[in-house]
Amino acid sequence: MENMGSQTNISFHTKQVETPTNITIKGILGLLMDSIDVGRVQNLLTDNVDGGEKKREVISLGIGDPTAHSCFHTTAAAKEAVVESLLLDKFNGYAPTTGLPTTRKAIASYLSRDLPYDLSPEDVYVTAGCTQAIETTVSILAKPNCNILLPRPGFPTYALCAAFRNVEVRYYDLLPENNWQVDLKAIEDLADQNTIAIVLINPGNPCGNVFSYQHLEKIAETAKRVKTLIIADEVYGHLAFGENPFISMGLFSSVTPILTLGSLSKRWLIPGWRLGWLVINDPNCIFKSPKIVERIKKYCDIGGGPATFIQAAVPKIIESTKEDFFRNTLKMLKKSSDICYEKIQDIPCINCPYKSQGSMVVMVKLNLALLHDISDDIDFCFKLAKEESVILLPGTAVGLKNWLRITFAVEPSFLEEGLRRLKSFCLRHSNPILMN
Repeated sequence: MENMGSQTNISFHTKQVETPTNITIKGILGLLMDSIDVGRVQNLLTDNVDGGEKKREVISLGIGDPTAHSCFHTTAAAKEAVVESLLLDKFNGYAPTTGLPTTRKAIASYLSRDLPYDLSPEDVYVTAGCTQAIETTVSILAKPNCNILLPRPGFPTYALCAAFRNVEVRYYDLLPENNWQVDLKAIEDLADQNTIAIVLINPGNPCGNVFSYQHLEKIAETAKRVKTLIIADEVYGHLAFGENPFISMGLFSSVTPILTLGSLSKRWLIPGWRLGWLVINDPNCIFKSPKIVERIKKYCDIGGGPATFIQAAVPKIIESTKEDFFRNTLKMLKKSSDICYEKIQDIPCINCPYKSQGSMVVMVKLNLALLHDISDDIDFCFKLAKEESVILLPGTAVGLKNWLRITFAVEPSFLEEGLRRLKSFCLRHSNPILMN
């Protein structure tokens, strides 16, 4: 009788798959939220104050999503455009993976306002937010033994995408003592014949800096000397409220090719709509070739793009949004930035070397010597979350140990309360001997 219990052993000779160990912003913010006592109703902590109970709401100043606050909401024109697109019942099917032609045309026209020439719709690829634009760009540029130059501090998604594509990451510094300008000498020292791109984020995340025309020109000239292109991350494009106006890097595309990444997310306050773009700014056709175009199109076939009805709404969103909406957003961001900078001046153990001039964030430096029981920025943020229910992003997550990133795109009263708790925490953990 045949042995029904016998088994055939099949051996799979596969290499162990390794997951990149890079820190992600959402990952560490999730851990910080988990560290808070969420056992009580609606994630609220309760303090016993004067014999009564005072509910303490969790205050997150860690993620760049202002839509949780009623003062930051998108324009009615954007909502109406999406509703109209949906009700037309024409955009329920698949869109071309590079984007609807009308969407590509509208984005090209919008971005051309900042350029001395008109972009072609064929130079625009519609993506599911700027994150997919980052992934697509790194993927289509990747090749054996290549490297990419990233800013430090910077946005960690670039390093994560590079790790998945086996692209070596080399960091150049942004200089806090010089308004977070690029260390141009470092770029020249780091770049070689295998450098596929220099990533530049303007307006800056996480620093809140806005580069001047003169500095952007020097960066373009440096990229030309080292014979590489620039990936210009302009997801916070036009969110500039300080001395320097926003200048699109595409303005210098005659010097070196520029791949511009952006989205509607921040300027229109709709990050959840996931409408972004990858644009080739290369009027001299140094980078752009039929082979490159085909490579991008093939990669778009893998990932797809945003929902078709969202894409269909883009032309009307862009053309119907009034300047008053943008001005009001900038006014609110500047007010919040001013509050943040002013309150930080009064908090021991924290120093802000540069007042934010754009985006929605600012970097501040911890003085650990003045703290008696804090080991580093991560320890600081976890203890702050647990004791004060305030979430900040540790600088380690963006490449700068013992710094903190504060997001100020929140209700002013919410921001002030969060900073008040931050001050209380710092005073409680201050070294009394050194503070005197």
